[in-house]
Amino acid sequence: MKNLKIPNTYFIIFAITVFVAIATWIIPGGEYDKVQKAGKNVVVADSFHKVESQPQGIGAVLRAPINGFVSAAQIIAFVLIVGGAFSIIQRTAAIDVAITHLVRAHEKIPIVRILLIPLLMLLFSAGGAVFGMSEEIIPFILIFVPLSLKLGYDSITGIAIPYVGAHIGFAAAFLNPFTVGIAQGLSDLPLFSGLEFRFVVWVIFTIISILYVIRYTKKLKINPAASIMFAEDELHRGQLENMEGEDNQKFRRRHKLVLAGFVLGMVLLVFGVLKYEWYIEEIAALFFGLGIAIAIAGRLSISETTDAFISGAKDLVGTALIIGMARGILIIAQDGMIIDTVLFSLSAKIGSDSPIISSQIMVLVQTTINFFIPSGSGQAALTMPIMAPLADLVGVSRQTAVLAYQFGDGFSNMIYPTAPVLMGALSLAKVPWQKWAIWILPLQIIFIIAAMLIMIPANQINW
Repeated sequence: MKNLKIPNTYFIIFAITVFVAIATWIIPGGEYDKVQKAGKNVVVADSFHKVESQPQGIGAVLRAPINGFVSAAQIIAFVLIVGGAFSIIQRTAAIDVAITHLVRAHEKIPIVRILLIPLLMLLFSAGGAVFGMSEEIIPFILIFVPLSLKLGYDSITGIAIPYVGAHIGFAAAFLNPFTVGIAQGLSDLPLFSGLEFRFVVWVIFTIISILYVIRYTKKLKINPAASIMFAEDELHRGQLENMEGEDNQKFRRRHKLVLAGFVLGMVLLVFGVLKYEWYIEEIAALFFGLGIAIAIAGRLSISETTDAFISGAKDLVGTALIIGMARGILIIAQDGMIIDTVLFSLSAKIGSDSPIISSQIMVLVQTTINFFIPSGSGQAALTMPIMAPLADLVGVSRQTAVLAYQFGDGFSNMIYPTAPVLMGALSLAKVPWQKWAIWILPLQIIFIIAAMLIMIPANQINW
């Protein structure tokens, strides 16, 4: 499988754009009525009606990237600013020093070697489960990829620790306000009710994720060439070794100040998200300010600081292109008026004599819809006003319907090329989407099977 020749990520995204454009000529146009509720456009159940089709032609396909850039402007700017700020941090060499010492501890202290990956993934999973950590993991990719390479793993591991960790927490969340909170509100359920069952679900899926990554890293320790990224990572390792010098071996006062500033910034990030509901704009501002503060603490000159920022942003132009192109796919589907039609068609297939089977079909339906709407709150606003009353009709509890939505929304964000955070993380790590997809596909299958099984007790206890 690792020698499988697949077109590059840009071509794959463009091909999907063309495919969706063709679909607008085949799938009839349709629309649900929508009303404003809590600041969001919420679908009115049983209001679906056909509208005139809006087939998207060659012009729409060619405009999709620029329209995607406009639609995803915030996250693209966020990625460029974070990349620039992080480049300033890297220029101080503080991260390299910290990684060097962590690698030494990993080699010499057995408890560190055993617990490092589980503890890190558990922390990220808790972040996803409690405050919906998602975009926030992007800067951590720049830390964990080189750390994983120096520990003898690969780039895939460097992505998996923060990305899979946070997004399994996001998918199986017990408190996430952006998914559980919104979905329960739209389903007329008490906010964060059913917490105990959701907590158990979160524990189960977090353990599955950790075991999957640990099993993979053990395989790499036995045979590093088993990595699908082996050739690329060998070049990356060589670059990291060339960057190491005497200055990277000792913790100097400026390194400690930089690391302290970075940790303080991460604490402020968590506090801002939880207390003041910070989102992309505020987080980008935090990293911009953090870059300036760290430049001062690291004793970088104005010239070194600006050069580092520009260099970091320049390195992420490819990431920006991928995010814009991926968002362009959704623009094509929206302008073609086919998203609501797909939702209506899929929801009509949920009915079954068995509530268990109906809830399992809900998971698959939500997973399909998530390709077009890779936004937790956006998918909740679109689907839950339909799924909640539909759940009543087929004998599925509304809590279970919300859980089915969580699973459908969360798991597939780890593989769909329309998920902007995934594509941004992969581009940062220089890992082609197709190689990541090959690696994570077995885990996706495990997630779906586990989700189907969890639907059984959820229905049996009438949760």
